[in-house]
Formats: sequence, structure tokens, C-alpha cells
Amino acid sequence: MACFIVPLVQAVATTAYRKRMEKTQVEPAQSNYNALSKHLPTLEKMLWGGSLMLIVDHILNGEVTWMYPFFTALETEGGGLVMLKEMLTVGVPMSVIVTVAWAIWAYAKERKTVNA
Repeated sequence: MACFIVPLVQAVATTAYRKRMEKTQVEPAQSNYNALSKHLPTLEKMLWGGSLMLIVDHILNGEVTWMYPFFTALETEGGGLVMLKEMLTVGVPMSVIVTVAWAIWAYAKERKTVNA
């Protein structure tokens, strides 16, 4: 129902952070530029792509509609709590798993380039 909201918010925050860092950084060697910062665009793509896929899936399954209140769960009393529970039990773990997988990938890629 609303599990895509958490990775979508993380994608927005990650994009804003990257753009802010691009404005403040002059040279990677002069700043505190590390492996994770270098691979931040990959995390953005993973989060934006996953969120978009989840939105399309929820639209196709009829859980998200084009009419107010947009989420079918909100049509019933107590639906807001159901959405919040889903965001906490599905959305947060999804975002954490994607971020941890990305961090492992970024670390492995950096280690491979250092050893090469």
C-alpha cells in the first residue's frame, strides 16, 4: 500500500544531499571524499528505480488510485494506521536492505580499484 513512501523519501533526501555536496566540494582530494560519496549516484538510481517500480505495482494492483484519497487503505477507518504499520514493517526494512547492499557493493568496488 504505502511501502514505497520510505524509499521515495530516502531517494529525495539522497539526491538533495548529493547536490548540496557537489556545490560545496572543489576537489575530491581536498575534501572528505570517501568511497560512499563517490558511489552515491548509484544509490540514488537504486532508490528512484525501486520506488517507481513499487508505485507502478501498487497502481496495477489497485492499492493506489488517481482519485482522492489516493490510497485505498484510507477509505476505511483506521486505514492510516495500517499504512503507517506497512511503512514501518515493509518500507523501512526495504530501504535499509537496499542501502546496506549498496554500501557493500561500493566498498567492494573501491577495494577492487585500490588492489588493481
